[in-house]
Amino acid sequence: MMNASLAARFARHVRSLWQRVAALLRRKVLFRYRLVLITLVMLAVGIGIGAVWGPTGWFPPSAVILTVLAGGLLLKRKSLAFLLAVVAVVLLFTAFALDFGQVGPGLLVTIGVTAVLAYLLSGVRERLGVQGLSGEKMLLELRDRIRAQGRLPEFPDGWGGTAILRQAGGSSFGGDFVVSMLHGSRLELAVVDVSGKGVDAGTRALLLSGAFGGLISAVPRGEFLAHCNDYLMRTAVGEGFVTAVHLSLDLESGDYIISSAGHPPAVHYDSGAGEWSTTDAKGVVLGVIPEMTYTPVKGRLRRGDAIMLHTDGLIETPGEDLDSGTDRLLGAAERLVTKGFREGAADMVDVLSKGKNDDTALVVIWRF
Repeated sequence: MMNASLAARFARHVRSLWQRVAALLRRKVLFRYRLVLITLVMLAVGIGIGAVWGPTGWFPPSAVILTVLAGGLLLKRKSLAFLLAVVAVVLLFTAFALDFGQVGPGLLVTIGVTAVLAYLLSGVRERLGVQGLSGEKMLLELRDRIRAQGRLPEFPDGWGGTAILRQAGGSSFGGDFVVSMLHGSRLELAVVDVSGKGVDAGTRALLLSGAFGGLISAVPRGEFLAHCNDYLMRTAVGEGFVTAVHLSLDLESGDYIISSAGHPPAVHYDSGAGEWSTTDAKGVVLGVIPEMTYTPVKGRLRRGDAIMLHTDGLIETPGEDLDSGTDRLLGAAERLVTKGFREGAADMVDVLSKGKNDDTALVVIWRF
């Protein structure tokens, strides 16, 4: 009877202690990720038990690294700290039980470094308010949206166009982007180059593509760059400059206007003369001087003509001036006429960007 009473009293104490610990964990540590944390804790404990009493070679102590990595990806910092404490206890238990046979200094250092990196990763994700792969999915969705926004609209009969974007280093994000909109018979199109390249400029490009895409459909066609400059002066002071070229093209008459803000000149192909020539549109880069005005130049695309907009990634070479790069561009553009504008555009980008590590963009609009 005495033994039964002691056993019952001990069971009540254990149950009460467990309830207090569980309440503390729910309040201080587990939050909404308690199921993931419980799973990872049980996995770490199971690895420790298996390493001591399980079949030889089936439960190596180094396997707890998997729980640490998963915790850095899926848990918040408080929950991860509790998991790391459990992992430390499991490693100490395993080391003493196996007389440090499988848990040496190298493994402890490796797991310690992994734990620090996982904690830092968890902190970044917690500040962003995303856990798991949500951040990566969000970036992929943004990338797909900027690509869709830069896709040229369907052209009416007698017109064609192609746009090619290549980012530095094979990245999905870069500082060059295209925005376009078709209003009835008028095409509004802008090619934009954010200072920097690759992923460094990609975050600004993601933001600006949405803003410029809204402006291009909402402001008068001759004022687009001025409004873009005002937007940058209000919201992006000190973040670097932006160059852009804006084309407004009437698809019925072929008349167009081009405005430029520090951007490489657009190139017009005159089928009657059989030659390419640069346009004269010039202006100060965006985001530097407030209340700038940009004077457009006018032109017309007749049947067989084409116009080409591009970024400096196609003409800029270290140690050379831009005029030399423009001359190479005009020489390479001759191939477009013989090979076809659509088919030759990709080859032209390949030739001019070979050996360079820079974002590039090319848009060609032609009339036939």
